[in-house]
Amino acid sequence: MKTIAIIMLMHYPALADIAACRNAVKAEAHAQAFKECAPLGTKGDGEAQFYLGEMYDNGHGVPQDYREARRWYRLAAAKGHADAQFNLGVMYDNGHGVPQDYKEAVRWYRLAAEQGDVQAQFVLGLMYDNGTGVAQDYIQSHSWLNLAASARSLSEIGRHRRSKIAIW
Repeated sequence: MKTIAIIMLMHYPALADIAACRNAVKAEAHAQAFKECAPLGTKGDGEAQFYLGEMYDNGHGVPQDYREARRWYRLAAAKGHADAQFNLGVMYDNGHGVPQDYKEAVRWYRLAAEQGDVQAQFVLGLMYDNGTGVAQDYIQSHSWLNLAASARSLSEIGRHRRSKIAIW
């Protein structure tokens, strides 16, 4: 199996590049992550664009810059990256680098939720429950919350993203 992976990396250098980007991000080697991810993001790799968004969003390896984070998240979100869509929802929900806009937050949360992002499903359910950015709708609320709950226990939802959500 290792032989197949090595052969694939030799023939598909982009796989090796994104792996180096991903590994540096996971190791929290912020300067290295930026060095590995920036060229890939510029070339249009959605995963690298998401990581760049997170780096700018959190000030990891670069100065914190919500406008730049939004730019990278939008590029990744346009490629269907659910985490980028969720993070755009959070930005609009909290007004980080953008005017606070609950309707826009709902739009991004919905895109992520429809792809199965449990965190987005949960937040969208709460927004329907409270009538935030949407007309209050307990049926929609129940549907989204039930979908999220069926995926995982609520205590596990968004463990790594909890601090970004204003409604927690």
